[in-house]
Amino acid sequence: MGADQSVNGGSWNGLVDTATGKFLYIAIPESRQVHAGLEKPYSALAPLISKFGRELPHHLHLRHMQLDPDFDHLTYGDQGERAKQLNANLGMGDLLVFYASLSDVHSGALIYAIIGLYVIEDGLRHTNAHSRRIMQPDARDIIVRARPDVSGRLARGLPIGEYREKAYRVRSDILEEWGGLSVKNGYLQRSARLPRFRDAERFQSWFASKKPVLLQENYRD
Repeated sequence: MGADQSVNGGSWNGLVDTATGKFLYIAIPESRQVHAGLEKPYSALAPLISKFGRELPHHLHLRHMQLDPDFDHLTYGDQGERAKQLNANLGMGDLLVFYASLSDVHSGALIYAIIGLYVIEDGLRHTNAHSRRIMQPDARDIIVRARPDVSGRLARGLPIGEYREKAYRVRSDILEEWGGLSVKNGYLQRSARLPRFRDAERFQSWFASKKPVLLQENYRD
């Protein structure tokens, strides 16, 4: 989840330093009006972006982010078909894993990496991009909160993608370690169909072996 090269995705990508694994989570642009004082401006990220040797693109200077997932509050919201899938397949204690396409500050290569993980605790909360909007969530929206002791943004991204068969997909060796995904051949690019683990326990074992550090915050200076 995060900014990408599509128009709705902000025509940009988050940044990653592949030498250290540190990355900057960049959310997609907010397309709706939000309550006064709850805006999340891209301009606030300018000092952090400069530390990666980049500048905020001009077309994002006056825009606001749809900060979702919100790792400060450990919430995530979705709507429409994706919300239906989440509602049908996830419950308390289940995993919600976030990945994003990040631009390597050294080579410019696109790196698909896991950026965060939630263990779901419960439902609707008001500390999320969907609930910041003036039009409140309706029955088609879903907003979940994660358990704080085992959820958060990764301090360092976990690269999982490669380009093969004309698309970005989970690396074949990682896909085998996970026990497969519900999507064809580990397809990673943005889609209305959310990928599901065929064996969540195998993924959890793989994830734990990476000794991830989880942060309950969107950004760290």
